[in-house]
Amino acid sequence: MALSLAELRSTTAPASTLLIRLMVGLVFVSEGIQKFLFPAEIGAGRFTKIGLPSPETLASIVGATEIACGTLILLGALTRFAAIPLIVIMLVAIASTKIPILLESGFWKMAHDSRTDFSMLMGSIFLLINGAGPWSLDARAPR
Repeated sequence: MALSLAELRSTTAPASTLLIRLMVGLVFVSEGIQKFLFPAEIGAGRFTKIGLPSPETLASIVGATEIACGTLILLGALTRFAAIPLIVIMLVAIASTKIPILLESGFWKMAHDSRTDFSMLMGSIFLLINGAGPWSLDARAPR
């Protein structure tokens, strides 16, 4: 069953959801921009180091997606839709960078190194479930 645009934009989340949107949106926009500003450390170079395929292309796609979806989340526009690619990005990041740390260095090292990844994943899942809240473009969209 497909959701209508009105259902996709609906939200019963409290106004304080804005704090989650700011956290998730600002981190993703910042990380996306940095993939282009610092490609050797955060973009294609990082993707090469962790063994992802077509690192130059993939880093550009991921960076652009983080900027676009992070901006949508900041605005509270199509928030549920924007959360989905960010969830996928975080699952890939955890699988490709944090699971190896768990296997090599143990739980506590992985828990420390993955705190931002898990926070972004949980924040994105929260927004997917609850929507943007009343202080958003989604809440102001015609039904």
